[in-house]
Amino acid sequence: MAGGTAPQTVLTVLTTTDSPAAAEELARGAIAAKVAACAQISAPVTSVYRWEGELETATEWQVLFKTTEARYESLETYLRGAHTYEVPEIIAVAVARGSYEYLAWVEGEVG
Repeated sequence: MAGGTAPQTVLTVLTTTDSPAAAEELARGAIAAKVAACAQISAPVTSVYRWEGELETATEWQVLFKTTEARYESLETYLRGAHTYEVPEIIAVAVARGSYEYLAWVEGEVG
């Protein structure tokens, strides 16, 4: 791989929350704690799901974090503690490919 040793596995980790303020608080807290290198907050999405036997529709904000596999557990622990939802969505997906420089930056930020 050009540029040196390949960085460790980078993950994108998704959660949703019920307000832009809550989304920003989760994002800023994760960056401050160095459990994520970056967080992106998406415009409102409409979520449809079943909760406690009832069909629900809610407006939510998605937060997409970039972290490493080595820091995933710390990020999940942070999200579980800081999140307002009883059962927060926390989904991690490995990045199959990406620019060496960006992946190395993610690793450097959370290392």
